[in-house]
Amino acid sequence: MITVQSISKYDKKHDSAITIGTFDGVHIGHRKILQRLINNAKESGLRSCVLTFFPHPRMVLQKDSDIKLLNTLEEKQQILENMGLDCLIVHPFTSSFSRLSATEFVRDILVYQLGIKKIIIGYDHRFGRNRNANINDLITFGATFDFEVEEIPAQLMDDVSVSSTKIRKALEEGDIKTANAYLGYSYLLTGIIKKGRGLGKQLDFPTANLHIEESYKLIPKNGVYVVRAHLNDQIVHGMMNIGFNPTVDGRTRSKEIHFFDFNKNLYDQKIQVELLERIRDEVKFDSVEALKDQLQKDKKFSLKLISS
Repeated sequence: MITVQSISKYDKKHDSAITIGTFDGVHIGHRKILQRLINNAKESGLRSCVLTFFPHPRMVLQKDSDIKLLNTLEEKQQILENMGLDCLIVHPFTSSFSRLSATEFVRDILVYQLGIKKIIIGYDHRFGRNRNANINDLITFGATFDFEVEEIPAQLMDDVSVSSTKIRKALEEGDIKTANAYLGYSYLLTGIIKKGRGLGKQLDFPTANLHIEESYKLIPKNGVYVVRAHLNDQIVHGMMNIGFNPTVDGRTRSKEIHFFDFNKNLYDQKIQVELLERIRDEVKFDSVEALKDQLQKDKKFSLKLISS
């Protein structure tokens, strides 16, 4: 898969079939649309393309929006590539871009710059300045500029919307099972391992402190989670605490992972962890000893869950 960081950098020597959207989470609803695009493009001898925007349009148009996203750009790219997409176009979303008229967007962007021969889009898709054009307008443009428009049924689009809402709600409530079921994969956290306070070592549970640079990434509810990661070409399990470490007077929210049977140096390495299960809430214990006892219980529970 090729990734292009602006519409202007796209090489349109291949005719394309395209869909447009944020596709945050690339969940099971999105996958039905994307698989339709990929299969259709192959059958028609076209390049399958997704046109997405960053920052998220709401971040630009609604300055007070505190929207949190399910994927970083890197995670989204990884998932789409694994699906077999040919091309991901990530276009910078700006206020001036949002003011393009429907005609300018279709003629100048979709036709002249992206060379589309087919677009697969939702029945409720709106585009152009003030989002004043709809799928009927797009069909008219298709007749004018010689591209085909395929409408995604209302039921599927509604499923997509419901899935996104349920995933965010589930993560905010710590219901990782429901979130993963709607995603179709385990929720991902990707970041760099940074030096922490070294408290894990004092508790006989050394931890890797995961720093996620993207402030827009949705971090699930505080608590202890069973996780999995690919480290040095091996699959390693562990448990992660998301929260403030109240027993040892933590001041900032952290994401600390204790990996089982793995003691190699990970500082400054980029790693990705999958959240498999939530064990419990974060709790302030009466003593450090009580915390250590609980960590042992958490580890025992985690290992049992992993083996099953």
